[in-house]
Amino acid sequence: MLDALLEYFGETGFVRIEWQMVVMWLICAVLLYLAVYKKYEPLLLMPIAFGALLANLPTAGVVTGYEPGQYMSIGQGHGLFDIIYLGIHAEIFPPLIFLGVGALTDFGPLIANPRTLLLGGAANIGVLITFFCAWLFGYEPGEAASIGIIGGADGPTSIFTANKLAPHLMGPIAVAAYTYMSLVPLIQPPIMRLLTTDAERKIRMKSLRQVGKLERMVFAVMVCITVILLVPAAAALVGMLMLGNFMRECGVVERLLKTSQNELINLVTILLGTAVGMTMHGSDVVNPETGDVITTGFLSGKTMGIITIGIAAFSCSTACGVLMAKGMNLISSKNPINPLIGAAGVSAVPMAARVAQDEGRKWDPHNYLLMHAMGPNVAGVIGTAVVAGYFIATLS
Repeated sequence: MLDALLEYFGETGFVRIEWQMVVMWLICAVLLYLAVYKKYEPLLLMPIAFGALLANLPTAGVVTGYEPGQYMSIGQGHGLFDIIYLGIHAEIFPPLIFLGVGALTDFGPLIANPRTLLLGGAANIGVLITFFCAWLFGYEPGEAASIGIIGGADGPTSIFTANKLAPHLMGPIAVAAYTYMSLVPLIQPPIMRLLTTDAERKIRMKSLRQVGKLERMVFAVMVCITVILLVPAAAALVGMLMLGNFMRECGVVERLLKTSQNELINLVTILLGTAVGMTMHGSDVVNPETGDVITTGFLSGKTMGIITIGIAAFSCSTACGVLMAKGMNLISSKNPINPLIGAAGVSAVPMAARVAQDEGRKWDPHNYLLMHAMGPNVAGVIGTAVVAGYFIATLS
């Protein structure tokens, strides 16, 4: 009887628990707390955290990593998440997220005030600065580029870029990107206050003109053609973003539009989040035959570096957007820009625009900046996709 019990115990998961797993359970608990109780980007942070929990349990049938005489990493076997992960590996999930974002987002404020495109571009200067800093700190160029995209506060683009240039860092980069996206209301306001004066925060911008239906449709098509001709590697992201927006504006495909805005983006969000979380192993996943690191452990020094550089990247992008707005006001003071909307140049749609609105109303309760901030917010989405496409084209 005792021998049978010992034999059964040897087949349970208890005997395969490692200290790294226990530490990752605690990290997952923190992420779940932030998602559920603090409501920081819960739609993605929650499935990522739960996927990470599964990755750090001795599961069976989820990831089939070992075959007789052969090693396979996630996405190469026949388990549940091996199949789901193919949505990332085959570059399906991030573009589908962009389809939903395009279907949900109003590009009218950007069309009505085209100069806010410069604010979105300025925010992406933070991406480039971070790339060079990460490179100087010893990361490979592809790794540095993937880390730099964190500064754009664009989770799908970060995943898309990491899959191309640094797949072994997928988990840490995705978690850093989405965590900082969720912390936009905490990270951005101190930077915005530091770089602006009381008078600048109270600037009231002129009302935006009405943008017609035809103008909106032409904009989506022209941006799609122009960006893809300039940066073909960004075609998957920009093409789906503009497809979603064209469906929104054309007014003849309501069923497709509602599916893109609801069922499709929700389903893909669940699968994307859990698949990313499954890459968050506590320790390095190493091919025993070659010794190559397939997935960098979340508790490694390299991952801690990514988390640290990520917050610097996001802060730098926010600062660059604000400073660009101040610089534009120095050049032309006839129609001043409230510098607070420059912080919305990062790609966290529409959270960054709401932060600009909330911050502005603290200084002037009757100042409405939300629609003005949506211009640089949309520009940031497009700009980050373009920068990612450039990195992929030159470094892959």
